[in-house]
Amino acid sequence: MSKFTDDQARTDLLNRLKRAEGQLRGIQRMIEGGEPCLDIASQMAAVRKALDSAYVRMTVCFMQQELHARLEPDAAHEVELTAVLDDVQTLLGKVR
Repeated sequence: MSKFTDDQARTDLLNRLKRAEGQLRGIQRMIEGGEPCLDIASQMAAVRKALDSAYVRMTVCFMQQELHARLEPDAAHEVELTAVLDDVQTLLGKVR
């Protein structure tokens, strides 16, 4: 199974997860503080969207690493591969 080899992608994913973690802590405080259910639900939806976005990014990163490792694309195909994976990320992002 593939592991993160791209430091920038690893940092991006960790930052996304840390933001979601902060949002979850905020939701816990809202519940403890007796905030209205609609406000809490709104924040929960935001966390779900953030986690979905992180999942899509991680999936595309996995695909990119695996394709690079298996196909060993040359510089001429690098731009094409990046463009296709950007499109895949956009399409997966619309599924949510």
